[in-house]
Amino acid sequence: MNSQETILETRNLTKEFKGFTAVSDVNLRVRRGSIHALIGPNGAGKTTCFNLLTKFLEPTKGTILFNGVDITREKPAQIARRGVIRSFQISAVFPHLTVMENVRIGLQRQLGTAYQFWRSERSLDVLNDRAMELLEQVGLTEFAQTVTVNLPYGRKRALEIATTLAMEPELMLLDEPTQGMGHEDVDRVTQLIRKVSAGRTILMVEHNMNVVSSIADKITVLQRGAILAEGPYAEVSKDPRVMEAYMGTADAELQGAH
Repeated sequence: MNSQETILETRNLTKEFKGFTAVSDVNLRVRRGSIHALIGPNGAGKTTCFNLLTKFLEPTKGTILFNGVDITREKPAQIARRGVIRSFQISAVFPHLTVMENVRIGLQRQLGTAYQFWRSERSLDVLNDRAMELLEQVGLTEFAQTVTVNLPYGRKRALEIATTLAMEPELMLLDEPTQGMGHEDVDRVTQLIRKVSAGRTILMVEHNMNVVSSIADKITVLQRGAILAEGPYAEVSKDPRVMEAYMGTADAELQGAH
């Protein structure tokens, strides 16, 4: 993969906490325009990896490159400005505002403080139009005026995705987007991820193998902080080391997604 094709790359990414290595020499390459899933048993280092990529944690050693630029020492805000947006960073959706108002806040953040959105009603109308477009994209048009706290759970995740999209991400990091959902919501959010992946890159941590098998182009399996296997789902799910790492329960989980 040449540098044009690689949007995100880590080299020997390592994070140690007092005598414990959470992420160990991870060399990750995410292809531009792909959906890339990070999977692995609990405690495999997936969340720590995400925290390193979004600069919530500093690596002990190693390098992170985004579009060929070394971003290892940058702050979370700098990375967000570059277009690396993690869904929960703004999923602190405001529960007592409407769905529409939440998306508008995402849009205002994207415009930055320099843009005085209160200058005229006109500029707010522009935001309203864009907010409605985003709500339509995630299937929330009919909920535009609903107070967010009253939204069904699966729809809240769709709102998170809409507010993430409002930030114009080039690389979208989704942290367990279907966690705690029933079948119907899982299916809806999976379709939504597929839909919004057009023209952007998605890196996701996901436990649900049905989701991973149906939308991920490439899968990286982490175990004890290190890469155990990598490739398309069909290949990775048959890897004996992966089956062993998931031991028993997930054999069924891995196979059940075929």
